[in-house]
Amino acid sequence: MRRIGRRDMVAAILIALLAGGVFTSPPLETLQGLSLDILTALRGKIIGDRRDPATSPVVVVAIDGETYDTPPFKGSPTQTWTREIGRVLGSITEGGAKVIGFDVIFPSSIEQSEIPFGEAPLGARMKGFDRDYLIALRRLSDSGKLVLGEILSNDHPDRPDRAQQLAVKNNIRALNVHTDSDDVIRRMPLSFSIAGQPAPAMAVELAARALGAKPEIGPTGMTNLSGYAVPSAVPNTLTLNFRGLGRDVPAYSFADLRACVEKGDRDFFRRAFEGKVVLLGTILNFEDRKLTSMRLSGGYDGSPGSRCALPAPASTAKTRSDVAGVFVHATVVRSLIEQDAVTELGSPMRTILTFAFAAIIACAARMLAPFGAVIAWLALTAVYTAAAVGVFVHALALPLTEPALASLAALAMMTGYRFVLADRDERFLRKSFALYLAPEVIETMVASGKMPALGGEMRNVTMFFSDLSGFSSIAETMTPGELVTLMNEYLSAMTDIIEGHGGYVDKYIGDSIVAMFGAPADDPAHARNAVRAALKCHGKLAELNARHPAFAGHGLSHRIGLNSGEAVVGNIGSRRRFNYTVMSDTVNVASRLEGANKYYGTAIMASEATVAQTGDTFAWRELDAIRVMGRGEAIRVFEPLAEMGAETAAQAKVAAAYAEGLTCWRAREFAKAADAFGKTAETDPASALFEKRARALAASPPPSDWTPVNILEGK
Repeated sequence: MRRIGRRDMVAAILIALLAGGVFTSPPLETLQGLSLDILTALRGKIIGDRRDPATSPVVVVAIDGETYDTPPFKGSPTQTWTREIGRVLGSITEGGAKVIGFDVIFPSSIEQSEIPFGEAPLGARMKGFDRDYLIALRRLSDSGKLVLGEILSNDHPDRPDRAQQLAVKNNIRALNVHTDSDDVIRRMPLSFSIAGQPAPAMAVELAARALGAKPEIGPTGMTNLSGYAVPSAVPNTLTLNFRGLGRDVPAYSFADLRACVEKGDRDFFRRAFEGKVVLLGTILNFEDRKLTSMRLSGGYDGSPGSRCALPAPASTAKTRSDVAGVFVHATVVRSLIEQDAVTELGSPMRTILTFAFAAIIACAARMLAPFGAVIAWLALTAVYTAAAVGVFVHALALPLTEPALASLAALAMMTGYRFVLADRDERFLRKSFALYLAPEVIETMVASGKMPALGGEMRNVTMFFSDLSGFSSIAETMTPGELVTLMNEYLSAMTDIIEGHGGYVDKYIGDSIVAMFGAPADDPAHARNAVRAALKCHGKLAELNARHPAFAGHGLSHRIGLNSGEAVVGNIGSRRRFNYTVMSDTVNVASRLEGANKYYGTAIMASEATVAQTGDTFAWRELDAIRVMGRGEAIRVFEPLAEMGAETAAQAKVAAAYAEGLTCWRAREFAKAADAFGKTAETDPASALFEKRARALAASPPPSDWTPVNILEGK
């Protein structure tokens, strides 16, 4: 996983703003509706709604296919049905219905027919045919239990005929719907302006009468009904909540109800309609079908109500992408009575949520590989979708398609940004260091987000110099093939250890290795890793001498010098050819320490700067204070023995005796120093060297300005 820098963060924010702005812009407002469609479908499929249709506060009386196929309606024009409609309405009212609304319009009467029939028009011969129907309308209207429907339009208004208008007086309400730009009904109008005054829509009027309240419009334009502030994402609309996908509203066939009137079963009407809001409408395959937010899940034309007189037809219930329009009005009525309309987030919150979603994915796309970013997008989208469905159960609709698509676009844009700009340095780095660094080290560099400054920069590093002792004389005894085999095995083994500890092999100079830790890969523990690598290299050479046939009989040994400090690292060379390398006094000192090993008979020597940066990680033996060629000030030098606590008893014994001798040496107690060094001089070359020097100074003391610093004239 890569770190994300300031430039990348700015890019992610800009990409998220662009993607969020595009997918929440007005030209793509259909995505908001698509979110509702998807949420409705997922809620219906995953959670469902098991509410008993009998508990619904609204029922539908359906002029359906059965009605058209049942006498006396079969083959009869609908204008002749009015008397039977009046009789059924009367029985429904007597059964205790709260209010009845018409989702059907009879714009003309058979009494108005001008078709010739004998010597007079048919209408003249049918005078009085609608009298009982009109009387029923007047009686129901006067009791406040009837509302007829109309379609408002400047071009083609559709209203009941004049006689019906007079019968119901002003109890007529609009049936108009709110259609989105994709011709889908997801919201319904709450009121209309008629003669400059707001008039409630049909469903609002029915719910208000059922609740015994009047709808009120507040100063902000929000409609309030019986204490319920109707949520409106689009002003003056209610967002439809199809919890049961239409199955939660019972539908009674008008044909069966007419037969029930003939049967005289008043108890049935009481059981079916007492306390209910009743909507009279059509359920047909060819008329008044509406596309709603159930279009993806499929909706039902109600749940078949109980039967009274006629046998139930064979069940043909199946989901359809469209539903009978009467169920749209029924859903509004139920949502208002149960205070269950969908609450949608306003445009600002929708935009913020979309932006946040896109920003998260943009950052993930910068930090992860493309495939990982896609997996992250899928996972986040799945989790968010599950959460959105969960809250949609409680009638809160979170945007779904806008965040998902905006974040997908952000993923694509961030991937493009990485390929064109951000990862350009990374690709160059991989190409530049592929032959010089272990793959895991390159990955660490990339993940850290701290790329090497290829033009040159100051870094705190630990330099590693190694050289085979007396190799020139050994090489003279070998054939070229044997020499190449030996060197390849040796350099490969040492390089693997160095790179395995995060080091970078700068160059090979014959049998020498120049490496650095802390660059190009940033490594706060570079000193510790360099010391560990040196100890492992020393152990590996012993193993090769003992087991590898190419090393047999040669008894190779090497010297390693370590020094830590500031250095200039970067591409250094001519205009046409350069290498990633290092320059500074830190490098020179490490080289001198490698050579200083031969004076003390040691294999590894480190400066006090390296020791200071390793803390308590290793057991050390302080060797001396030396002044190397080309440097004025003295340097305390140390030999690493092992990881702290892992040194052997012999190493601890030698180190203790050596420390005692060094203390006496620096105190000018040369005789005591010689005795202390002499304890281990037979097995330790450094102790033997100091014993010899101490005895010489004991015999011929130095002047008073003597300092305990060894000046090394050569490398």
